[in-house]
Amino acid sequence: MERRQRVALMYDQLFDRVLTRVDPERAHEVAFAAIRAGRPVTRRLPRATGTSVEAMGLRFPHPLGLAAGFDKNARGIDALAALGFGHVEVGTVTGEPQPGNPRPRLFRLPADRAVVNRMGFNNEGAETVAARLARRSARREAAPPLVLGVNIGKTKVVPEEHAVEDYRKSTGLLAPYADYLVVNVSSPNTPGLRDLQAVEKLEPLLRAVRSRADEAVPDRRVPLLVKIAPDLSDDDVLAVADLALAIGLDGIIATNTTISREHLASDRTRVEEIGAGGLSGAPLRSRALEVTRLLRERVGPDLTLIGVGGISDAADARARLAAGATLVQAYTGFVYGGPRWPARVVRGLAGG
Repeated sequence: MERRQRVALMYDQLFDRVLTRVDPERAHEVAFAAIRAGRPVTRRLPRATGTSVEAMGLRFPHPLGLAAGFDKNARGIDALAALGFGHVEVGTVTGEPQPGNPRPRLFRLPADRAVVNRMGFNNEGAETVAARLARRSARREAAPPLVLGVNIGKTKVVPEEHAVEDYRKSTGLLAPYADYLVVNVSSPNTPGLRDLQAVEKLEPLLRAVRSRADEAVPDRRVPLLVKIAPDLSDDDVLAVADLALAIGLDGIIATNTTISREHLASDRTRVEEIGAGGLSGAPLRSRALEVTRLLRERVGPDLTLIGVGGISDAADARARLAAGATLVQAYTGFVYGGPRWPARVVRGLAGG
């Protein structure tokens, strides 16, 4: 058995025998701290290289990135890049700091290689995250080639009628440090947020964010994308695609987590005990792939599509790219695959 396979098997055994016995949120905190602490070592490891991608006026070293949700507060961007990700999307960041929903709020479904979360956009707020990104920018450290995305969402206590102002605040603070900016209107864990996906509400929001980004960063155009839910009907997916073209959006991220619990292998009683939250991981693969195809057929060849949801290995990533994605992202696949997972996927995409 070659070394890479042994390392993967060791992590699988560690995950199944040890990490599944630890509270998932606590395990995430410990693992993320270890990733950050290990950066002096991981930054010296040989890089898995792939075919670069030109999209939105940016050069991505390869198609694989880390989806929003893992690094909510921009604390480990370069450490995550050192593991092999070509782009890292931080957030979701809200205009005001907020603790998120009560614990427990993160759950594993190992039989499905899935995760359920109802985190509720727990983060330190746009001002604190912007200050951290400013310090990172000022250090100008030597780092692997990396594209940085910033994902913004609505503060929970802000009523819907003031959502635009809340997004504009985050945009003004964070756009100067973002290679691209994402408007998240698709998490199921902030009451009323998904209502903003309706085109009549989404259009003024996206136009306001676009205008504020241009004001905050007058010397360059920060690409703007929207992240949508897999639970939209096909007609609503196509409506978002039409809107993206009409207002000159730079891309769409498809998809966020799902509220569906269909076709799970996990014990139904356990699933019901967990309760509400967004499901991510392998069960999302089919619908996320379908949404990607729908979008590409509608928008044509030029708009950037980032495929996320159910990408567990290089074969999944290739299938998403073949369906029309320009780039791919993962989160749950990384959780189950371990720290060498990004490099394995990049090598697999490159044929190695």
